[in-house]
Amino acid sequence: MSQQKKFGAIALIGATNAGKSTLTNAMVGEKVAITSHKVQTTRFQIRGIAIHDHTQIVIIDTPGFFNPRRAFDRAMIATAWDALQDVEIVALIVDASKPFDDHKHQPYLDRILSETDEKDRILILNKVDQTAKDKLLQLAAHLNDLCHFERTFMVSALSGSGVGDILNYCAHVLPDSEWVYDADEMTTMPTRIMAAEITREKIYERLHQELPYKIAIETESFDPADDGKGYAISQIVIIEDKKHKPIILGKQGQTLKKIGTMARETMMEYFQCPVHLKLHIQHREKWMDKDEAFSQFET
Repeated sequence: MSQQKKFGAIALIGATNAGKSTLTNAMVGEKVAITSHKVQTTRFQIRGIAIHDHTQIVIIDTPGFFNPRRAFDRAMIATAWDALQDVEIVALIVDASKPFDDHKHQPYLDRILSETDEKDRILILNKVDQTAKDKLLQLAAHLNDLCHFERTFMVSALSGSGVGDILNYCAHVLPDSEWVYDADEMTTMPTRIMAAEITREKIYERLHQELPYKIAIETESFDPADDGKGYAISQIVIIEDKKHKPIILGKQGQTLKKIGTMARETMMEYFQCPVHLKLHIQHREKWMDKDEAFSQFET
């Protein structure tokens, strides 16, 4: 007799750069979310799919909490809170390597308290390999005083330490149900969006210090290659400030060329086929204040 299948979702929420995207990738076992040292890298809900002990687990990676200053920022924050709806587990991710700011986190903890039941929420302290054990225990106790959690996990998402404990917990508590997705699916993100996210990640990797996060990538076309092998992809790098164009281009276009090479190599690994990639830069004044900027949140 085959074991009963189980299915459910866990939402990862927390401050910017807490490691939510890295943890999502670690739980899935493959790259489905871009990562960067740049704050506010994740802009919308990213759903990764993991299978563990006959359980299909949907992992929802969300934008990090920060103080929004414009409509685009507020839309990012709204997508994070939307993730609390219709999930079985809400996980607060805290970077244990940094001093914990009660004042900064209290509004988020209050909302988690008001919108979730204790039995449905867990605490995940990340980057524990960079933190003394006594400080970890103090932080865990302090957070549970502020907002009671059903379980507390201590992990290093980057190394994978402790990630299996979270998967085991999810497999234990999620309800009996048939799987919603095919067994080989790793994400619900459309391929053209994933391609755009990969290029955005490479721009951040290459130009972390020089460039603000206010850029976007639009996949113009995503078609089978003319030779029938892999994909031909054309993308626009959207900038709001004209002075960023020479930064992205680099001397004689070498920086953009390098970014394209890095993105293409990652896409080939992700899509498991050849990729032909074309990039060009386009200036759009106050793009993030226009309706088209919000279409990505509808994914």
